[in-house]
Amino acid sequence: MVSGPGRPASWWLPRAVVALRVRVFEKVNGDRVVTLPNSTHGPEVFERVYAHPAVNGRSAGAGLSDLFWYWLAPGSDVHQEHLEPGERYDEVAATTRRILAGSSAGLAGAAGRAVADVLDTVPGTRVSLVRLRDLLMPAWAAFTYELVFGQACPPHARDLITAHADDVVSALKCTGLRHPRRRARLTAYLDDRVAAGEVPHRLPDSLSPSEQALYLQGTFFNTAVVQLSEATAHVLLALARHPEVQRRLVEHPDDDGYLTRVIDETLRLYPLFGIAHRITTGEVPLDDTTVLPTGSVVCFSYPDYQATGHERPDAFDPDRWSDPAARKSRYIPFGVAANRPCPAWRVSPIVLRAAVREVLVRFRLDSTASHTRSNPHRAPCLLIPRPLAPGRRRLAALRRFVRLRDGVEDVTRGLRQLVLGTVMVLHARWLRPAARHFEEPRTGRCPVVHHEESNG
Repeated sequence: MVSGPGRPASWWLPRAVVALRVRVFEKVNGDRVVTLPNSTHGPEVFERVYAHPAVNGRSAGAGLSDLFWYWLAPGSDVHQEHLEPGERYDEVAATTRRILAGSSAGLAGAAGRAVADVLDTVPGTRVSLVRLRDLLMPAWAAFTYELVFGQACPPHARDLITAHADDVVSALKCTGLRHPRRRARLTAYLDDRVAAGEVPHRLPDSLSPSEQALYLQGTFFNTAVVQLSEATAHVLLALARHPEVQRRLVEHPDDDGYLTRVIDETLRLYPLFGIAHRITTGEVPLDDTTVLPTGSVVCFSYPDYQATGHERPDAFDPDRWSDPAARKSRYIPFGVAANRPCPAWRVSPIVLRAAVREVLVRFRLDSTASHTRSNPHRAPCLLIPRPLAPGRRRLAALRRFVRLRDGVEDVTRGLRQLVLGTVMVLHARWLRPAARHFEEPRTGRCPVVHHEESNG
């Protein structure tokens, strides 16, 4: 069993901010909301309700929807995760599957090249202090560009995608306000590429050319880039904080099974999805005496669910997955099959393994920064080039600096999140983007809605 390093004095603040945000998600929806699992309804109820066919609404009638439409604009109404079930969703989902299709070797090679290009910019003769998410986001921007356009990503496009994805995830975490003009630059670029017929995949016929550009922007250059960047940062930060696990991976670079267990344990302890919400489109039994009425909002807490059914759930222990019984445990890193799981469920493990291997070949990782699911500090980490061996005093000083800065930032960032989060909640309630969308007459069009399956 692997346990984590000591906690800084301010360890409680990031957790308090996350807990407060969950409460905000609940309160925004008013009285007709339930969060699962809870003290009364455990993981079994979570599983049953999440898989219920009537728990398939996305945004109509939920106060929370305005907030996430606001955060994830533009194109919230044509994002695959946010479309209501129906023909339009089926067409969009089929398009996404075609774009994500490819051989494991081809996907791993593309990911490895993209990460290698970024790592080539890191000095190989000294220790570097980086934010892992920031370092690797351009790599995933280039990777997803190659998936969509079938060619290498030019620097200008990579910069546009990275700026857009960073702006979205910063707003979601309330570490910064959103910047619509920054996001619009990528929209204009994609509009031009779609209009010129430069996307080699057949795009959904039910979407206009401008909607096709927004679909690509939201599904690939927002969600895919953000989630891959977050996942890679979590895995690498976990390795930086658990040197014995990192050492085993380096000593056995071809042990695919152990690397897979490391990734599984990371996504169990630090799931990418925080709170996923659904709106009931019919009555749903909660227990023998309680029925959720139509229009109820159900918030599904991935961290709480994945903490159940495991011994020492707070410990980072990849070897727990060596037990075949663990495979039947409560672990849904890509959602549940009965309720539209993440379309990248196959691709993500392949490319994450390639990315981690590319980093470990070049660098030893070390970090004394805190590690929480929400990852608001963007994963500070020391990159020590191999085979460089910095002096013990210098490395100790760097580690103390990382710990001290992280503790100070926890306080200042936590306060900033509360202020900026409040501002954006109020602004979203004033704009009412989702509510206004559903109030508009829909002539000959299938209404579309927006559901949050992003970092919250």
